[in-house]
Amino acid sequence: MRALRRSTRQRTSLLWSPPVATAFARNQWYVAAYGSEVGRSLLARTVLGEPIVFYRTARDGRAVALADRCVHRRYPLSESRLDGDTVVCGYHGFTYDTSGTCVFVPGQQRIPRTARVASYPVVELDSFVWVWIGDPGLADEKLIPRARHLTDPEFVTVSGMEPIDCDYGLLVDNLLDLSHETYLHGGYIGTPEVADTPITTEADEQAGVVRVARHMTDAACPPFYAKSTGIGGRITRLQDIEYFAPCLYLLHSRITPVGEQSPSFRTEITYAITPSAPGAVYDFWAVSRNFATEDSEVTEFLRDFNHQVVMQDVDALNILHKALDAEPAGYQELSIGIDAGGLAAHRILARLAGQ
Repeated sequence: MRALRRSTRQRTSLLWSPPVATAFARNQWYVAAYGSEVGRSLLARTVLGEPIVFYRTARDGRAVALADRCVHRRYPLSESRLDGDTVVCGYHGFTYDTSGTCVFVPGQQRIPRTARVASYPVVELDSFVWVWIGDPGLADEKLIPRARHLTDPEFVTVSGMEPIDCDYGLLVDNLLDLSHETYLHGGYIGTPEVADTPITTEADEQAGVVRVARHMTDAACPPFYAKSTGIGGRITRLQDIEYFAPCLYLLHSRITPVGEQSPSFRTEITYAITPSAPGAVYDFWAVSRNFATEDSEVTEFLRDFNHQVVMQDVDALNILHKALDAEPAGYQELSIGIDAGGLAAHRILARLAGQ
């Protein structure tokens, strides 16, 4: 039976000792890039501490992921070149096919049996390039959570990616507790009602899904929505979060003028949270809308405005990680009701890392 936990804003406080670093769950799918980033140039990304090089084959256009280190002298293959669909090491010329097998060694005919680099399972889905870091035999693409709006023709999407120098668990906390919008993002997406409105949290820990809902029936309209929708008065603002551990976060946002059923404006906000290394995370973000889809000014506004919001989070999380690094061992954080989603997510991440 699935363990389903429900909670609202708690009346009591909790003391919680956070781990030094959030452990990595290896047998999982992670977003490594947008599909548009992978082409006929070599792209370097580090996922769960493993350097990986990505490229797209000329033969059939599929994405390939190989370990980004030549077996000979560990030179990064991402600093090398493509010859057809093979990668030629830029240091001594060792050449690898799409499976990671070495097919050429300079100065000799015999290729050592161990001359190969790891090849990682890759799936392209909903505009993302997903990579599997763990046991390849367990890589089931049906386990990848969906973000169908990213490729839905009824939506227009703006997107980007920012690296953050923080433990990836801090980004999970940030996204599951949106009360920080009131204080960190005031004048952008935050209003007093976000912090003041109680939440409802559901955690299906067996399935690895956390849901957090905040429904504001009478709220100020922040600039993010006022300038993109044209609403001038107060709004009903619904925030429904789904977090599919460890990587995908969806915020289903709906706004309407107070007391009205229409117009209803739908915005889908997507984050892919990919640990790069201890103390480093890739923050892939996207904003999709189904209104004013032909208005290029709205598109550019949302692109620029959301990037500013993301950079506010980046700056805050960089500062927070440095502060936590300086803390003595055994310190305890205070957690309250609004942290229920983040605490549930950390339990799930710990379980996945232990599998």
